[in-house]
Amino acid sequence: MNDAAFFEVKNLKKYYPIKSGFFNKVSGFVKAVDGISFTIEKGKTMGLVGESGCGKTTVGKTILRLNSKTAGDVLYKGRELFELDAKEMRKLRPKMQIIFQDPYSSLSPRLPVGEIIGEAVREHKIVPEDEFDDYITRIMIACGLQEYHKDRYPHEFSGGQRQRICIARALALSPEFVVCDEPVSALDVSIQAQIINLLEDLQHQFNLAYLFISHDLSVVQHISDTVAVMYLGNIVEFSDRDEIFSNPLHPYTKALFSAIPIPDPTIRRNRIILQGSIPSPANPPKGCKFHTRCAYAMKKCETVEPVLRDLGNGHTVSCHLF
Repeated sequence: MNDAAFFEVKNLKKYYPIKSGFFNKVSGFVKAVDGISFTIEKGKTMGLVGESGCGKTTVGKTILRLNSKTAGDVLYKGRELFELDAKEMRKLRPKMQIIFQDPYSSLSPRLPVGEIIGEAVREHKIVPEDEFDDYITRIMIACGLQEYHKDRYPHEFSGGQRQRICIARALALSPEFVVCDEPVSALDVSIQAQIINLLEDLQHQFNLAYLFISHDLSVVQHISDTVAVMYLGNIVEFSDRDEIFSNPLHPYTKALFSAIPIPDPTIRRNRIILQGSIPSPANPPKGCKFHTRCAYAMKKCETVEPVLRDLGNGHTVSCHLF
Protein backbone atom coordinates (compact mmCIF):
# COMPACT_ATOMS: atom_id res chain seq x y z
CA MET A 1 0.00 0.00 0.00
CA ASN A 2 1.20 3.50 -0.86
CA ASP A 3 1.57 5.61 2.30
CA ALA A 4 0.25 8.61 0.39
CA ALA A 5 -3.13 6.88 0.23
CA PHE A 6 -3.19 5.98 3.95
CA PHE A 7 -6.27 8.16 4.54
CA GLU A 8 -8.03 9.65 1.55
CA VAL A 9 -11.18 11.77 1.27
CA LYS A 10 -12.79 12.36 -2.12
CA ASN A 11 -15.51 14.96 -2.76
CA LEU A 12 -17.01 14.54 0.73
CA LYS A 13 -20.36 16.22 1.37
CA LYS A 14 -22.39 16.46 4.55
CA TYR A 15 -25.75 18.26 4.37
CA TYR A 16 -28.18 18.66 7.27
CA PRO A 17 -31.87 18.95 6.31
CA ILE A 18 -33.83 22.03 7.41
CA LYS A 19 -37.37 21.01 8.37
CA SER A 20 -40.25 23.42 8.69
CA GLY A 21 -44.04 23.54 8.82
CA PHE A 22 -46.55 21.36 10.59
CA PHE A 23 -45.46 18.20 8.76
CA ASN A 24 -41.72 18.84 9.18
CA LYS A 25 -41.16 18.98 5.45
CA VAL A 26 -37.58 19.48 4.25
CA SER A 27 -37.32 23.07 3.03
CA GLY A 28 -33.57 23.23 2.47
CA PHE A 29 -30.16 22.00 3.56
CA VAL A 30 -27.29 23.30 5.68
CA LYS A 31 -24.25 22.51 3.54
CA ALA A 32 -21.78 21.99 6.37
CA VAL A 33 -19.26 20.17 4.14
CA ASP A 34 -19.70 20.79 0.43
CA GLY A 35 -17.36 18.61 -1.62
CA ILE A 36 -13.84 18.47 -0.16
CA SER A 37 -10.92 16.21 -0.98
CA PHE A 38 -7.58 15.61 0.75
CA THR A 39 -5.01 12.91 1.53
CA ILE A 40 -3.13 12.28 4.78
CA GLU A 41 0.08 10.25 4.74
CA LYS A 42 1.10 7.73 7.38
CA GLY A 43 2.93 9.41 10.26
CA LYS A 44 2.08 12.94 9.02
CA THR A 45 -0.17 15.77 10.22
CA MET A 46 -2.63 17.74 8.13
CA GLY A 47 -3.81 21.00 9.67
CA LEU A 48 -7.38 22.08 8.91
CA VAL A 49 -8.02 25.77 9.61
CA GLY A 50 -10.82 28.27 9.14
CA GLU A 51 -13.34 30.44 10.97
CA SER A 52 -15.79 28.99 13.48
CA GLY A 53 -18.74 27.45 11.64
CA CYS A 54 -16.87 26.64 8.42
CA GLY A 55 -17.34 22.86 8.89
CA LYS A 56 -14.00 21.72 10.33
CA THR A 57 -15.42 19.61 13.17
CA THR A 58 -18.08 18.13 10.87
CA VAL A 59 -15.27 16.93 8.58
CA GLY A 60 -13.49 15.24 11.50
CA LYS A 61 -16.61 13.49 12.77
CA THR A 62 -17.82 12.44 9.33
CA ILE A 63 -14.57 10.81 8.21
CA LEU A 64 -14.64 8.70 11.39
CA ARG A 65 -18.26 7.69 10.68
CA LEU A 66 -19.52 9.46 13.79
CA ASN A 67 -21.77 11.27 11.29
CA SER A 68 -23.40 9.87 8.19
CA LYS A 69 -22.24 11.29 4.85
CA THR A 70 -24.34 12.84 2.11
CA ALA A 71 -21.94 12.00 -0.74
CA GLY A 72 -18.28 11.28 -1.47
CA ASP A 73 -15.75 8.63 -0.45
CA VAL A 74 -13.73 8.12 2.74
CA LEU A 75 -10.91 5.62 2.16
CA TYR A 76 -8.81 4.17 4.97
CA LYS A 77 -5.99 2.03 3.58
CA GLY A 78 -7.99 1.80 0.38
CA ARG A 79 -11.22 0.62 2.07
CA GLU A 80 -14.38 2.72 1.82
CA LEU A 81 -15.46 3.15 5.45
CA PHE A 82 -19.13 3.75 4.67
CA GLU A 83 -19.37 0.39 2.85
CA LEU A 84 -18.26 -1.61 5.92
CA ASP A 85 -20.93 -3.37 7.97
CA ALA A 86 -21.20 -2.92 11.74
CA LYS A 87 -18.98 -5.92 12.53
CA GLU A 88 -16.18 -4.80 10.18
CA MET A 89 -16.43 -1.23 11.44
CA ARG A 90 -16.19 -2.37 15.06
CA LYS A 91 -12.91 -4.15 14.27
CA LEU A 92 -11.57 -0.97 12.67
CA ARG A 93 -12.74 1.47 15.38
CA PRO A 94 -9.64 1.18 17.62
CA LYS A 95 -7.42 2.23 14.69
CA MET A 96 -9.23 5.57 14.27
CA GLN A 97 -9.67 7.79 17.31
CA ILE A 98 -10.67 11.36 18.14
CA ILE A 99 -9.53 13.83 20.80
CA PHE A 100 -12.49 16.12 21.45
CA GLN A 101 -12.26 19.88 21.83
CA ASP A 102 -13.63 20.15 25.37
CA PRO A 103 -11.74 18.06 27.97
CA TYR A 104 -14.41 18.92 30.55
CA SER A 105 -17.54 17.54 28.86
CA SER A 106 -15.87 14.62 27.04
CA LEU A 107 -14.95 12.78 30.28
CA SER A 108 -17.53 10.95 32.37
CA PRO A 109 -17.63 12.51 35.87
CA ARG A 110 -18.76 9.16 37.36
CA LEU A 111 -15.75 7.05 36.34
CA PRO A 112 -12.21 7.14 37.75
CA VAL A 113 -9.46 7.94 35.26
CA GLY A 114 -8.20 4.36 35.08
CA GLU A 115 -11.65 3.20 33.96
CA ILE A 116 -12.07 6.08 31.49
CA ILE A 117 -8.81 5.15 29.76
CA GLY A 118 -9.29 1.38 30.08
CA GLU A 119 -12.99 0.98 29.29
CA ALA A 120 -12.55 0.66 25.51
CA VAL A 121 -9.29 -1.31 25.96
CA ARG A 122 -11.25 -3.98 27.84
CA GLU A 123 -14.17 -3.84 25.39
CA HIS A 124 -11.95 -4.35 22.33
CA LYS A 125 -9.65 -6.84 24.13
CA ILE A 126 -6.52 -4.86 23.22
CA VAL A 127 -4.45 -6.71 25.84
CA PRO A 128 -5.03 -9.85 27.98
CA GLU A 129 -6.78 -9.20 31.31
CA ASP A 130 -3.69 -10.05 33.38
CA GLU A 131 -1.70 -7.33 31.54
CA PHE A 132 -4.46 -4.72 31.70
CA ASP A 133 -3.25 -2.69 34.74
CA ASP A 134 0.36 -2.53 33.56
CA TYR A 135 -0.75 -1.50 30.07
CA ILE A 136 -2.94 1.36 31.35
CA THR A 137 -0.08 2.53 33.59
CA ARG A 138 2.34 2.63 30.63
CA ILE A 139 -0.12 4.62 28.53
CA MET A 140 -0.73 7.11 31.36
CA ILE A 141 2.99 7.64 31.96
CA ALA A 142 3.55 8.11 28.18
CA CYS A 143 0.94 10.90 28.31
CA GLY A 144 2.46 12.67 31.31
CA LEU A 145 0.16 11.20 33.99
CA GLN A 146 1.07 9.18 37.08
CA GLU A 147 -0.07 5.72 38.16
CA TYR A 148 -1.79 7.05 41.30
CA HIS A 149 -4.06 9.16 39.07
CA LYS A 150 -5.98 5.98 38.15
CA ASP A 151 -8.28 6.20 41.17
CA ARG A 152 -9.03 9.91 40.86
CA TYR A 153 -12.02 11.47 39.11
CA PRO A 154 -11.96 14.09 36.31
CA HIS A 155 -13.05 16.97 38.57
CA GLU A 156 -9.81 16.56 40.54
CA PHE A 157 -7.65 17.50 37.57
CA SER A 158 -6.69 20.74 35.82
CA GLY A 159 -7.63 21.46 32.21
CA GLY A 160 -4.22 20.38 30.89
CA GLN A 161 -4.33 17.13 32.86
CA ARG A 162 -7.84 16.40 31.58
CA GLN A 163 -6.66 16.82 28.02
CA ARG A 164 -3.83 14.39 28.76
CA ILE A 165 -6.47 11.92 29.97
CA CYS A 166 -8.35 12.40 26.66
CA ILE A 167 -5.13 11.77 24.72
CA ALA A 168 -4.37 8.67 26.83
CA ARG A 169 -7.89 7.35 26.20
CA ALA A 170 -7.40 7.69 22.43
CA LEU A 171 -3.86 6.29 22.47
CA ALA A 172 -4.76 3.26 24.63
CA LEU A 173 -6.43 1.60 21.63
CA SER A 174 -3.20 1.64 19.58
CA PRO A 175 -4.64 3.88 16.83
CA GLU A 176 -3.01 4.68 13.51
CA PHE A 177 -5.07 7.78 12.75
CA VAL A 178 -6.25 10.43 15.23
CA VAL A 179 -8.56 13.40 14.65
CA CYS A 180 -7.44 16.19 17.01
CA ASP A 181 -10.45 18.51 17.21
CA GLU A 182 -9.03 21.78 18.59
CA PRO A 183 -7.35 19.85 21.45
CA VAL A 184 -5.65 22.92 22.96
CA SER A 185 -8.22 25.69 22.41
CA ALA A 186 -9.57 25.47 25.99
CA LEU A 187 -6.11 25.54 27.61
CA ASP A 188 -3.69 28.21 28.80
CA VAL A 189 -0.84 29.05 26.41
CA SER A 190 1.84 27.39 28.58
CA ILE A 191 -0.25 24.21 28.81
CA GLN A 192 -0.94 24.35 25.06
CA ALA A 193 2.78 24.05 24.38
CA GLN A 194 3.05 20.99 26.65
CA ILE A 195 0.12 19.24 24.93
CA ILE A 196 1.42 20.05 21.42
CA ASN A 197 4.88 18.72 22.34
CA LEU A 198 3.23 15.60 23.80
CA LEU A 199 1.25 15.02 20.57
CA GLU A 200 4.44 15.39 18.51
CA ASP A 201 6.39 12.99 20.75
CA LEU A 202 3.59 10.40 20.57
CA GLN A 203 3.41 10.79 16.79
CA HIS A 204 7.13 10.03 16.41
CA GLN A 205 6.93 7.18 18.93
CA PHE A 206 3.90 5.42 17.43
CA ASN A 207 4.00 6.70 13.80
CA LEU A 208 0.54 8.27 14.10
CA ALA A 209 -1.27 10.24 11.40
CA TYR A 210 -3.18 13.32 12.61
CA LEU A 211 -5.94 15.50 11.26
CA PHE A 212 -5.33 18.59 13.39
CA ILE A 213 -8.36 20.89 13.45
CA SER A 214 -7.73 24.36 14.83
CA HIS A 215 -8.32 28.08 14.40
CA ASP A 216 -5.01 28.89 16.10
CA LEU A 217 -2.66 29.32 13.14
CA SER A 218 0.52 29.54 15.22
CA VAL A 219 -0.22 26.06 16.62
CA VAL A 220 -1.01 24.70 13.15
CA GLN A 221 2.25 26.14 11.82
CA HIS A 222 4.18 24.36 14.54
CA ILE A 223 2.66 20.88 14.28
CA SER A 224 1.44 20.41 10.68
CA ASP A 225 3.14 18.96 7.60
CA THR A 226 0.39 20.11 5.22
CA VAL A 227 -2.33 22.72 5.71
CA ALA A 228 -5.85 23.00 4.24
CA VAL A 229 -7.77 26.27 4.58
CA MET A 230 -11.54 25.86 4.77
CA TYR A 231 -14.27 28.40 4.09
CA LEU A 232 -18.01 27.71 4.28
CA GLY A 233 -17.75 23.97 3.64
CA ASN A 234 -15.04 24.09 0.95
CA ILE A 235 -11.25 23.88 0.93
CA VAL A 236 -10.02 27.08 -0.74
CA GLU A 237 -6.26 26.47 -0.46
CA PHE A 238 -3.98 23.52 0.26
CA SER A 239 -0.21 23.14 0.38
CA ASP A 240 2.63 22.00 2.57
CA ARG A 241 3.18 24.08 5.70
CA ASP A 242 6.25 26.07 4.71
CA GLU A 243 4.88 26.95 1.27
CA ILE A 244 1.45 28.11 2.45
CA PHE A 245 2.77 30.21 5.36
CA SER A 246 5.48 31.87 3.25
CA ASN A 247 3.31 32.34 0.16
CA PRO A 248 -0.45 32.39 0.91
CA LEU A 249 -2.41 32.98 -2.30
CA HIS A 250 -6.14 32.98 -1.61
CA PRO A 251 -7.49 36.33 -0.29
CA TYR A 252 -9.16 34.49 2.61
CA THR A 253 -5.91 32.72 3.55
CA LYS A 254 -4.07 36.07 3.47
CA ALA A 255 -6.67 37.59 5.80
CA LEU A 256 -6.42 34.68 8.23
CA PHE A 257 -2.63 34.73 8.29
CA SER A 258 -2.53 38.50 8.78
CA ALA A 259 -4.15 37.93 12.20
CA ILE A 260 -1.29 35.75 13.52
CA PRO A 261 0.33 37.67 16.40
CA ILE A 262 4.06 38.38 16.10
CA PRO A 263 6.02 38.08 19.38
CA ASP A 264 7.97 41.26 18.67
CA PRO A 265 6.43 44.66 19.55
CA THR A 266 8.69 46.48 17.07
CA ILE A 267 7.20 44.64 14.07
CA ARG A 268 3.88 45.84 12.72
CA ARG A 269 1.82 43.55 10.50
CA ASN A 270 -0.71 44.92 8.04
CA ARG A 271 -3.99 43.40 9.21
CA ILE A 272 -6.52 42.51 6.53
CA ILE A 273 -9.97 43.12 8.01
CA LEU A 274 -12.72 41.15 6.28
CA GLN A 275 -15.93 43.09 5.74
CA GLY A 276 -19.24 41.59 6.77
CA SER A 277 -19.92 38.29 8.51
CA ILE A 278 -19.63 34.73 7.27
CA PRO A 279 -22.71 33.83 5.14
CA SER A 280 -25.11 31.12 6.23
CA PRO A 281 -24.21 27.59 5.03
CA ALA A 282 -27.96 27.11 4.55
CA ASN A 283 -27.98 29.84 1.89
CA PRO A 284 -24.42 30.27 0.60
CA PRO A 285 -23.66 32.90 -2.07
CA LYS A 286 -23.69 31.80 -5.71
CA GLY A 287 -20.41 31.60 -7.57
CA CYS A 288 -17.41 31.95 -5.26
CA LYS A 289 -18.71 31.71 -1.70
CA PHE A 290 -16.10 34.24 -0.54
CA HIS A 291 -16.92 36.97 -3.07
CA THR A 292 -19.25 38.83 -0.65
CA ARG A 293 -16.26 39.58 1.63
CA CYS A 294 -13.41 39.68 -0.89
CA ALA A 295 -11.62 42.93 -1.78
CA TYR A 296 -10.56 41.44 -5.16
CA ALA A 297 -13.99 40.18 -6.23
CA MET A 298 -14.76 40.42 -9.96
CA LYS A 299 -18.04 40.09 -11.86
CA LYS A 300 -17.13 36.49 -12.70
CA CYS A 301 -16.88 35.62 -8.98
CA GLU A 302 -20.60 36.31 -8.49
CA THR A 303 -21.75 33.59 -10.89
CA VAL A 304 -18.94 31.09 -11.58
CA GLU A 305 -17.71 28.80 -8.81
CA PRO A 306 -13.89 28.48 -8.90
CA VAL A 307 -12.24 25.05 -8.85
CA LEU A 308 -9.07 24.01 -7.04
CA ARG A 309 -6.12 24.49 -9.38
CA ASP A 310 -2.63 23.09 -8.82
CA LEU A 311 -0.13 25.93 -9.24
CA GLY A 312 2.90 23.65 -8.80
CA ASN A 313 4.61 21.89 -5.88
CA GLY A 314 1.23 20.62 -4.70
CA HIS A 315 0.02 24.16 -3.92
CA THR A 316 -3.66 24.25 -4.90
CA VAL A 317 -5.95 27.26 -4.68
CA SER A 318 -9.61 27.91 -5.54
CA CYS A 319 -9.74 31.47 -6.85
CA HIS A 320 -10.42 33.20 -10.17
CA LEU A 321 -7.34 35.40 -9.64
CA PHE A 322 -5.23 32.36 -10.56
